[in-house]
Amino acid sequence: MSIFVIAEIGINHNGDINIAKQLIDVAVDAGADAVKFQKRTIDLVYSKSMLDSPRESPWGKTQRAQKEGLEFGLDEFKEIDAYCNKKGIEWFASAWDLESQKFLKQFNLKYNKIASAMIVYEDLLKEVASEGKHTFISTGMSTLADIDTAVEIFRTANCPFELMHCISTYPMNDTNANLNCIKSLREHYQCDVGYSGHEVGLAVSYAAAALGITSLERHITLDRSMYGSDQAASVEPMGYKQLVGAVRKIEKAMGDGKIGVHPSEVPIANKLRAHIPWKSSFKEK
Repeated sequence: MSIFVIAEIGINHNGDINIAKQLIDVAVDAGADAVKFQKRTIDLVYSKSMLDSPRESPWGKTQRAQKEGLEFGLDEFKEIDAYCNKKGIEWFASAWDLESQKFLKQFNLKYNKIASAMIVYEDLLKEVASEGKHTFISTGMSTLADIDTAVEIFRTANCPFELMHCISTYPMNDTNANLNCIKSLREHYQCDVGYSGHEVGLAVSYAAAALGITSLERHITLDRSMYGSDQAASVEPMGYKQLVGAVRKIEKAMGDGKIGVHPSEVPIANKLRAHIPWKSSFKEK
């Protein structure tokens, strides 16, 4: 089964639909399977006191101005939906509140996503699971008990899912990746496991691909120096194309694990062993 590659746009569009379209183009050009966004209802996710507090940003001097400047509404998501359909790529989004999840239901999306921050939000998990769509569940900042609860909710609802090993630091230090958790999660829950990475560079994602992940999510950006908290943990266009290309090569290179002589080795073996007493168990065709 091919690794399902997700280009996480998130809020790296900086509230600009044209940047969002350029990022969709980056994903399409690289060969990603889907792009992912984020959706929040600002007044439900953040407190009034927090929204009223000061924060300098391109949109104003308060937290509210910054949050609202980054948030897409119905018109933008309709445009994203049409653009992705035109480009032939799937899109979906991680909701941070119940209203946002209900908002996303109006689009004919194949997938749902539980962000690491939301894995402890049981009402949201139940709402998402009730839709019955294949759901990617990130496990950053989570205890085994947290993941147990999420898995139980999705299995009770008979909703298909896969876990995604994740370390929720932006960017993540390579030494904190703990990629062996991919195997641990797979063995413990007997389910598919992907990887959602926030590291700088590509090496850790290559290693994850070689560990049998079923999905790979990385943030993408036009330029890592752009405004935004996720930009530093994102991959620029050329790097992302390199990543997807390498992942596809790694998939093919892993093979089936069966020990034996590869057909391409037969003529080489017959040639290089011709001078020694040796009974060939295979013949060159």
